[in-house]
Amino acid sequence: MDEGVRPIGAAKSLSVALWTAQIFLAVLFLFAGVMKFVMPVAEMTKQNSLPGWFFHFIGVAELFGGVGLIAPALFRLWPGLTPIAACGLVIIMAGATVISMPMGWAALFPFLVGVVAAFVTYGRFRLKPIQPRG
Repeated sequence: MDEGVRPIGAAKSLSVALWTAQIFLAVLFLFAGVMKFVMPVAEMTKQNSLPGWFFHFIGVAELFGGVGLIAPALFRLWPGLTPIAACGLVIIMAGATVISMPMGWAALFPFLVGVVAAFVTYGRFRLKPIQPRG
């Protein structure tokens, strides 16, 4: 078998893994984005020195990222936005990991979420891009 040719089962498994990761991340980031507007600013800022407006900015970015992981790929309208959304979420999770480092093991969660977002970024850019309609 040629190196560049993958078996059909592997391509289907990769597609399922990417869609599963996209749905997981979309739910996670939509929830996190909404919570940044539902929670009181004093509650969000009590453990760090970041201003409240920054949390709202990140909340908007998470909401757009969550929608961007699913909608363009699902409707096949500008599906190239899906890996771009995932890349933006990798950047957010890199920042969250750095900010969480003083809390010890708490930094592991944003790091792992960032790894999953990086998988979606690479998978949708290189391995299994979604083709646009038409």
